[in-house]
Amino acid sequence: MTPSATRTGILIGAVLALSGVAFGFWAFVFVAVAMAIGALVGRIVDGKLNVAGLVDAFRGKRSSS
Repeated sequence: MTPSATRTGILIGAVLALSGVAFGFWAFVFVAVAMAIGALVGRIVDGKLNVAGLVDAFRGKRSSS
């Protein structure tokens, strides 16, 4: 069975909620940041995120397209 976006969202919410309840607010923040970084790395590895375009956006450069 392939995971749907709903199931993935439920799993992410459960992990964040459990970390917040079990370890407190800062653990919740740390887990959320770690999950976001992991998602970015995963998208880069899959080739679904253009790193050069992302760097240009942070530098304030605008794309022509």
